[in-house]
Amino acid sequence: MKKSVKIMLLAALAATLTGCASGKAPGTNTTAAATAKSEEASAYTIGIAQFAEHGSLDNCREGFLKGLAEEGLEEGKNLTVLYENAQADGGTASQIVNNFLAKKTNLICAIATPMAQAAYSGAKKADIPVIFTAVTDPAAAALANEDGTPVGEITGTSDKLPVEKQLEMIRKVLPDAKKIGILYSTSEVNSETAIKEYKEAAGNYGFEIVEGPVTATADIPLAADSILEKVDCLNNLTDNTVVSSLPLILDKASKKNIPVFGSEVEQVKIGCLAAMGLDYVDLGKQTGVMAAKVLKGETKASELNFEVIKDAAFYGNSKVAEALGINLPKDLTDSAAEMFTDISKGTK
Repeated sequence: MKKSVKIMLLAALAATLTGCASGKAPGTNTTAAATAKSEEASAYTIGIAQFAEHGSLDNCREGFLKGLAEEGLEEGKNLTVLYENAQADGGTASQIVNNFLAKKTNLICAIATPMAQAAYSGAKKADIPVIFTAVTDPAAAALANEDGTPVGEITGTSDKLPVEKQLEMIRKVLPDAKKIGILYSTSEVNSETAIKEYKEAAGNYGFEIVEGPVTATADIPLAADSILEKVDCLNNLTDNTVVSSLPLILDKASKKNIPVFGSEVEQVKIGCLAAMGLDYVDLGKQTGVMAAKVLKGETKASELNFEVIKDAAFYGNSKVAEALGINLPKDLTDSAAEMFTDISKGTK
């Protein structure tokens, strides 16, 4: 045997004996602290399923993680987060849920009504809790009972629109307007609920609602052209199909000098004139706190009624107002949560 090989063997034997003398198993290099950290990092695994790609839903996801962190659950420390986006496709939404179930997640966060419906449909058989957010009408979506109590291991937060406040704001901004157009997807129950509420309240403010139903994204260009010929302004909902095409709608409306009102801050950032809207980061935080209670075993999803975010604030875009030749009322701008002076970047 060569001298160099003998030296290597003796060194290996010495290392093994040293490890045994110190109480460590031969070949163990991981420290107790590192092992503990690894175990801590895998304490909980959650799946975040988002139905579509747009600002308000992105803000929900951001807020959800912040809410969990505030309750001591942080990604990379004691939380593993899986994230997938359905890109507004129902079939993909179901696949995402099945993927999370196969990976045995401890909880699924479903963002937007179609995603929440897909998540609950799949997860209830596996007894995995679902926490939803950005669901306008949980009862109409069969995700809660009419009294707000859960239908199973599912709960969350609603982004119910402040319809009366929105109509009051539109009347202040456009004192002579008569017809408000609303584009919406007939496949989204959240939009059907919002349309019904707008139609019931519109007369109190001297408005008529003109509906623009669509069945798919491909229908939106023609539907937008048609409805813009009949109305004084458009009012955008949180309809996932329509919001995904909002830049196209804004461009068409701008060419006809017709204002478009949004329903939350991200829509105002990208070109809607104004909104009495919700803060979706706050909505997400509220949801994250609920999810943390379920994950930590403090309660079950089936023991928590869904919650509704109550605060709505004015958001305005002075750049858009200037382009349309509209003066936003001072009482609104003075009380605004945010005013924007740009469109694409949403610069304050």
